[in-house]
Amino acid sequence: MTNERVYKMAFSKVYPLLVKKVERKGRTKSEVDAVICWLTGYDASGVQAQIVKNIDYETFFSEAPQINPNAAKISGVICGHRVEEIEDPLMQKIRWLDKLVDELAKGKPIEKVLRS
Repeated sequence: MTNERVYKMAFSKVYPLLVKKVERKGRTKSEVDAVICWLTGYDASGVQAQIVKNIDYETFFSEAPQINPNAAKISGVICGHRVEEIEDPLMQKIRWLDKLVDELAKGKPIEKVLRS
C-alpha cells in the first residue's frame, strides 16, 4: 500500500477499527480517545467533529491542534518499521498513533502509553 493511499483513508473508517482492536483486548473507547487526544491535541469533541466531517488521515493530522512534544519518545516497531526512523512526517504521525493503540491493546498501563 502506498503512503498516498494511507493518507487518503477516511479517519471515520479507521477510528472504529482502532476502537475494536483495543476492545477485543478488554480496553475501552475512552482510552483510545485519550490516546488520540494526547497525540494530536484535539479534545474528545474535536475528534468526533473530524469523524463526522469524514476527513482523511492527512487532513486529520494537518488540522490537529498540536502534536504532543513527547510524541518523539514513541519508539518501537509497527508494521515492520521502527517508528522513530520513519522519515515522512505524516507517516510517522500515523504510525505513532498505531503504536500507541497497539500498546493499549497489549495491556500497557495508560500512563506508560501516554509517556507520562
